[in-house]
Amino acid sequence: MKFKYLFFLPLILILFLLACQNNEYSPKPKGYFRIVYPEKKYQTFNSGEHFSFEYPIYAKMEADNGRNAKKDWFNLHYTQFNGYLHLTYYDVADRAAYDEMVEDARKLAFKHTIKASAIDQKLINYPERKVYGIYYAIEGNTASSVQFFLTDSAKHYFRGALYFNERPQYDSIEPVLKFIKKDIDKMISTFKWKN
Repeated sequence: MKFKYLFFLPLILILFLLACQNNEYSPKPKGYFRIVYPEKKYQTFNSGEHFSFEYPIYAKMEADNGRNAKKDWFNLHYTQFNGYLHLTYYDVADRAAYDEMVEDARKLAFKHTIKASAIDQKLINYPERKVYGIYYAIEGNTASSVQFFLTDSAKHYFRGALYFNERPQYDSIEPVLKFIKKDIDKMISTFKWKN
């Protein structure tokens, strides 16, 4: 009786090994979400009395309804990408107020230094339209990747900051960020003061 089992045991092992040899394992590559970018088309936004600029048709301009929001505060909502470009406007009362706003913009951009791998500053200069400012490109796993301010150096101040409603992972949002940066560049290049 013992010999019967000794004969079947090697036979079962050989069949098992033969069955396993045909299955080759290969690791699967990491998958990424497919991003379908809309066609670049723009429309004009008029704030009423202070400024105008062009923004993309695939983003929704919404009034900021936050509890501290003021009249000329808006959110450009990129619904497809779960992001917001927060836009705020201030009348500048005097030179001290202007200097304080410019310093606040710098502090808010450099607040991301801890997580940022780089913060690049670019001057914005359109003297024919009296549009001046600084553009902050913030790289790395930061909450905000783009911030800027525009001014006429006398009575107007306009600030923008881009945020995504996602955990910051630069390598994941980088393709979308490049796409939206072109919209921000278009907004800045078409920005006009009304008075």
